[in-house]
Amino acid sequence: MATYLEFERTIQQIDDEIASARIKGDTHAVEILQKNLEKEVAKTYKNLSDYQKLQLARHPDRPYALDYIRALLKDAYEIHGDRAFRDDGAIVCYMGYLSDQKIIVIGEQKGRGTKNKLKRNFGMPNPEGYRKALRVAKMAEKFDIPVLFLIDTPGAYPGIGAEERGQSEAIARNLYELSDLDVKSIAVVIGEGGSGGALAVGVADRFAMMRYSVFSVISPEGCAAILWNDPAKQESATKAMKITSEDLKNYNLIDAVIEEPIIGAHRNKEAAVKALGEYVIASLDELNTQDKQARLEARYTRILSMGAFEE
Repeated sequence: MATYLEFERTIQQIDDEIASARIKGDTHAVEILQKNLEKEVAKTYKNLSDYQKLQLARHPDRPYALDYIRALLKDAYEIHGDRAFRDDGAIVCYMGYLSDQKIIVIGEQKGRGTKNKLKRNFGMPNPEGYRKALRVAKMAEKFDIPVLFLIDTPGAYPGIGAEERGQSEAIARNLYELSDLDVKSIAVVIGEGGSGGALAVGVADRFAMMRYSVFSVISPEGCAAILWNDPAKQESATKAMKITSEDLKNYNLIDAVIEEPIIGAHRNKEAAVKALGEYVIASLDELNTQDKQARLEARYTRILSMGAFEE
């Protein structure tokens, strides 16, 4: 059953009326209601607030990394483990074919349902997850296979065990190693991009965000708690932090906004998958026109420009 957000109540009501009309076999009423639905969707989603976009980025029905991997890749084969501690379920790694291009996909996976959420640690990787991601990225470098990173995490896991096993070092190591990775790479935020937990798999030649994804240095709840000692002010924090895809594109912190369906990827997963696949293929075609040195220099320039600002 579909999950509706508070601002989608009118859409839910029309959906319910359409379902009722179909049960009655009233095709004329269905046609009228479909037109009303299209108008309501355009009206509702045309002027979404930043906080409403955050809600869409966290929507429980939104496609996760495995949804995109299973829909995009042919002959997909999963790669497990960091060869040091264990296999972290919050990071998934697959090799397969996107169209006719062999590719490796490294994604952060949240999981659905209580059992699966626990298995995936709610999408919060441990250090062994980041070490697995780096191991697989290095394998891609060895065999010259392009890498696609799918980012979707509230942040790296802050537990005691994770800290004892070197969470900060694992993130820092990935930032260092991926910045110099000698293979074509693309990173896409498909939902939440939470601080260093996202950056650790977010260093690439191309960086994009889905339309209703967010990228932030801290969660709006955390920001509100620190600045105003009131987590309830998360809506104000969301607006102040400028974390939407449009904001980051305006600040030249990302290369592109991938136009998922206006009603959201959770309502039309096939169209979202198609949009992501087309962006990745187009980006790889563009990267293939660059020689190695030019590509690495462009990546380095991009990374350095992120700290630039004007007063």
